Amino acid sequence: MKLVECVPNVSEGRDRGVIDALAATISRVAGVKLLDVDPGADTNRTVFTFVGEPDAVSEAAFNLARRSADLIDMSRHKGEHPRIGALDVCPIVPISGVTMEECADVARALGRRIGDALQVPVYFYEHAASSEERRSLANIREGEYEGLPDKLADPRWRPDAGPTIFNPRLGACVVGAREFLIAFNVNLNTRDKRLASEIALNIREAGRVKRDGSGHPMTDAAGGVLRVPGRLKAIRAIGWYIEEYRQAQVSINMMNYKETPLHRVFETVREEADRLGMIVTGSELVGMTPLAPILDAGRFYLRKQGKSSGAPEHELVDMAVRSLGLDQLGPFEPDKKIIEYAVNAPKPLLSLTVERFVDEVSSESPAPGGGSVAAVAGSLGAALAAMVANLTVGKKGYESVWTEMNELAERAQRVKGALAAAVDEDTRAFTRVMDAMRLPKATMDQQRAREAAIAEASREAARVPLETARLCVQALELARHAAQHGHRLSASDAGVAALVARAGVEGAGLNVLTNLGSVQDQPFCAAARDEVGRLIAEADRLCADVIARVRDRISGSV
Repeated sequence: MKLVECVPNVSEGRDRGVIDALAATISRVAGVKLLDVDPGADTNRTVFTFVGEPDAVSEAAFNLARRSADLIDMSRHKGEHPRIGALDVCPIVPISGVTMEECADVARALGRRIGDALQVPVYFYEHAASSEERRSLANIREGEYEGLPDKLADPRWRPDAGPTIFNPRLGACVVGAREFLIAFNVNLNTRDKRLASEIALNIREAGRVKRDGSGHPMTDAAGGVLRVPGRLKAIRAIGWYIEEYRQAQVSINMMNYKETPLHRVFETVREEADRLGMIVTGSELVGMTPLAPILDAGRFYLRKQGKSSGAPEHELVDMAVRSLGLDQLGPFEPDKKIIEYAVNAPKPLLSLTVERFVDEVSSESPAPGGGSVAAVAGSLGAALAAMVANLTVGKKGYESVWTEMNELAERAQRVKGALAAAVDEDTRAFTRVMDAMRLPKATMDQQRAREAAIAEASREAARVPLETARLCVQALELARHAAQHGHRLSASDAGVAALVARAGVEGAGLNVLTNLGSVQDQPFCAAARDEVGRLIAEADRLCADVIARVRDRISGSV
């Protein structure tokens, strides 16, 4: 499935009626899920976040532009945030199954449609830009709404779509394709906007204009203005004061969180604030964020405390929230702020208590069955391997393996998570087979359609436990390393990890073979049977090795 995100910013953050009407416009488009609506009164700006397939997202964005044209008058707009139009900026962001170039094509088509239909100047930015000068949103928005008449009169700033004529009511619109941008504000214990601006100048990539002893800008031989670069790459920042919070903030756009991580931005602001005699009191995320930078921050702060960073996901999120102070200005709700959590499929089995899950397995229903139970077994094996590693990190006498065990714990958490997800996915795959079997078969055409649907559903029902078996072998490999290098007093736990992961491999393999009976693709069936045989043989070898190591270590500790 192709999935993209759209994060349009509109120039209205105070009138709840207008904001709700715009949100409803997005939600009415089939195939689009509105994830977040984040208005700001002082900035007089609302950030919407929605996801879906490219065509559906483009339609929702166009409808938003049209409705914004009805409800927003830029000639009356005032706010703290830089802006150029009613629908100020509209980025298309790849999430899964889609390339950046595809997103750029979607953005250009959307921009042309907005320009023609609403008679508003449209500029393309970032990966959709028509020139290097226009890649930067800040360059396009320089001069803001008030400077648009002069900008439009300059041939260098002819719009990429729409008319060249100034539209007093709507201003202009900027549409583009970009990587995931994180809007991150760091709070200071001051109301002095100038101090926040000083920090912004020191950290942002563009830095500040270089000045001579008299305060005049310095230039190079060609007359270009010289700049002193800031400390952080892919960072844009300004300082402002928010009356609602009675605090100044360093308002930051993180253009590439993989290049400059969230926690590094926060720590750098904290260093700069300390140098100026201030304290960072917390931070806020505007709109939504991917999960990855939150997890990276959690790991960073755990390592800083000398602890293993191979903690469960919810603990990493909690550590990041507390360390970054993301809940200072209001509750931080992961299900609403982290994009993966907001769009993840429900996990009805995984969310059950152990008692309820066991009861559900024991009922007369065929699902959850052996495939889901095999995934549970494998996830428990990976979890035990992570536990042994985590109990080793920081323990005296094991200093030489702390780094290795920390890495093992992180890998084990990833394998555990993938196997846990397979618990529900296996049952969903089985349900699809049952649905195919219920299709009508009164005519020859219906019979053929039913047989094809059963074959395709069975193929998927075989693919899921095959992946489970692969992951269980990975859990066994982790258990072997934990048994060899982990804390001696936890050696028996590594042994149990291997035994349950071994059961997961065998159980998942049986489910693969069962489902292959309805698959018509013989090359696929042959390859799957061969792989199941190899995986079971490897699991037998690994499990025997682990148990031997565990018994040796137990004997040696007595």
